[in-house]
Amino acid sequence: MNYIALKMLMGDRGKYLGIVMGLTFASLIMTQQPAIFVGLMARTYSFITDLGLPDIWVMDAKVQFVDDIKPLQDTELYRVRGISGVEWAMPLYKGLIKARLSNGNFQTCIVVGLDDATLIGGPPQMLEGRLEDLRRSDGVIVDIDGAREKLAKPPATPGGQPTPLKLGDTLELNDRRAIVVGLAKVTRTFQSQPVIYTTYTRATTYAPRERKLLSFVLVKAKPGIDIPALIQRIQGNTGLAAYSQQGFKQLTVDYFMQNTGIPINFGMSVALGFIVGAAIAGQTFYSFTLENLRQFGVLKAMGASNGTLLSMILLQAALVGCTGYGLGVGLTSLFGWSMRNTILAFKFPWQLLVFSGVGVTLICIFAALISIRKVIKLEPATVFKG
Repeated sequence: MNYIALKMLMGDRGKYLGIVMGLTFASLIMTQQPAIFVGLMARTYSFITDLGLPDIWVMDAKVQFVDDIKPLQDTELYRVRGISGVEWAMPLYKGLIKARLSNGNFQTCIVVGLDDATLIGGPPQMLEGRLEDLRRSDGVIVDIDGAREKLAKPPATPGGQPTPLKLGDTLELNDRRAIVVGLAKVTRTFQSQPVIYTTYTRATTYAPRERKLLSFVLVKAKPGIDIPALIQRIQGNTGLAAYSQQGFKQLTVDYFMQNTGIPINFGMSVALGFIVGAAIAGQTFYSFTLENLRQFGVLKAMGASNGTLLSMILLQAALVGCTGYGLGVGLTSLFGWSMRNTILAFKFPWQLLVFSGVGVTLICIFAALISIRKVIKLEPATVFKG
């Protein structure tokens, strides 16, 4: 009977391919769009992820996400260092500063100032140069994507390719010279702005004049110290906000989820893909069942039970569902691979496979139910009518 069910399904190639294409479209939308959304959300806290060494981030209590900088007084650093359980606490500057390029244009960059002595908080991967080279006069490290794209030198001839920044090239940050002493690989940020690393002291000279310039205090707990308990002590003794790395990521994601239209936009795209896929698959599967109603009637007249016919329809739905799901996921993976070196945000965790799988399963159940109802109510005598 299963063989007969498959022969019935594939006998009409047009409708079979129509059902598969509808499910492929639904599976593609329900994996591709969430993958872009997850990648975009991951970029909101990419700066936190790249700085994996500190256990705790200390900041002003009014900070809402990682780019919402509310500077602290430098004396807060020493208050944090004096708290029991802190192994070390280092300053970190993070701010937006305009870089003047060789053609006179300006580009806003994220400038990160590291502790002069330890350079804690540096880029996760150096491609050229050394982190220690930041101690050279006017030294800065530029992320490779920024060096190749937004900070690149203009092409020598019209229509040519821009020349990426290289070691020894210079920039102007707030009318002060900066010499490129290294290139690093960092995770793209939410705004995809170039990231420039330098020492904390030098960063404060690049930054506009303010009374407060300390952005964050990076804290490492002593071995064996309970992180949540240390966070409470820091908050109680200083009145500042303190978060674990995961807690700071969650704070950032929650802000973008609650205060931007990104979740709604992507949610509508996914819902539209589900509805269109269900409509195409359901209508085509129902039409296929109507055309094969006489064959189902013959089987019923020959003694096939409703349970047998039900299993045949479910087998047909499962086959087209698995085929469409596999094609949709495969196309999503191919899309993500082809976009791996572009500015597009894309992240494809295994949870999205489950999510899209559940969505395709629901579509197949819907398509099967509307067909099952017709077959179960079918009278065997129908096959003898002219």
